[in-house]
Amino acid sequence: MRNSKEITVIVPKLPPSIDGIGDYGLRLAQQLYQDLGWKTHFIVGTPEWQGETEGEFFCVSTVAARSQTALLKLLPAAPATVLLHYAGHGYANRGCPFWLVQALAQWCQSGGRLITLFHELYATSPLLSSALLTSPFQKRLATQVMELSDRVLTNQKQYAEKIDQLSHHKHSAIPTLPVFSNVGEIEQPLPLNQRSRRLIVFGGGGLRTAAYGRSRSALIKACTELDIEEIIDIGSPLKFQPEPIPDVALKTLGVQPLTEISRYMSSAIAGFLDYPTAYLGKSTIFAAYCSHGMIPIVSSKKTPNLDGLKSNQHYWLADSKQILDIEQAQAIVHTAHAWYHAHNLRTQSAIFAASLGLEKNTSEIFPYKH
Repeated sequence: MRNSKEITVIVPKLPPSIDGIGDYGLRLAQQLYQDLGWKTHFIVGTPEWQGETEGEFFCVSTVAARSQTALLKLLPAAPATVLLHYAGHGYANRGCPFWLVQALAQWCQSGGRLITLFHELYATSPLLSSALLTSPFQKRLATQVMELSDRVLTNQKQYAEKIDQLSHHKHSAIPTLPVFSNVGEIEQPLPLNQRSRRLIVFGGGGLRTAAYGRSRSALIKACTELDIEEIIDIGSPLKFQPEPIPDVALKTLGVQPLTEISRYMSSAIAGFLDYPTAYLGKSTIFAAYCSHGMIPIVSSKKTPNLDGLKSNQHYWLADSKQILDIEQAQAIVHTAHAWYHAHNLRTQSAIFAASLGLEKNTSEIFPYKH
């Protein structure tokens, strides 16, 4: 018999696989255990996944196959509550996890209660993407999950509005939670005048390739205006050697433990990211920069952000014609850190605890209104 204080959570993968959803799920599970003593039983939806299957606050079961039958064997007996981390592409090629939705439909019919965090909805771009060809099926499956869910959460306001529309207003009061940092948080970050003239380039190979490639001129501009002496590159090895920037050293660290990444971020003056500004709320890299008190420098076409993030207030738009001075930079850091702190990991733990019904008096433990 499983621990009575245990929740079941479905994720596509977990570490050590490189998967932002899995990192998110694991850190949330750790916080729920720390705050309320609840352990997490993860169901991993990738049969090939390999990793640690048991820890202090979690245990892991992996589906034997991506099939309705395989998943049903692992789901808890109803009545029970399951938290689903949903992004179609994580559970199926081209983003159509029919097996997942069919299993959950059968389980919910038997009395199960489903809570869903939508990390994504369905493909809308780019136009030539193969995933876009299956977009109608992705949309249908996402809508079915909305219909099955007792409650939903998401990470962007525009997703929340779309869910409200697709669910025919079944889900209208939707908590919108920009993602938290997967590499830790700093309560009182060092001021910029006490930090090294280092700039961090962090993330997956594609994002870092873009930073050194199409955003090279913006990166040079940032290094010049901030008198950067060294770029710290953190992530899996790139397939090319970035072209040197005059008078700026490049230190390549590769993949690092989370504590080491946090240590470097705690003392660096800035972090650079090539990412669409409309989607910054779902970027764990942007969250890491904000949470560590660095200047978040973003290279992007300026597109509207519906989550309240404003260029040159919450982040420095690298392509801006303005010159970034240290006084304005510190103001950006304060604003970005305050924005992040309002939805940090502990705050989100409280919201998920309330959604999952883990503690009747969570409002007294966590005085956060949502």
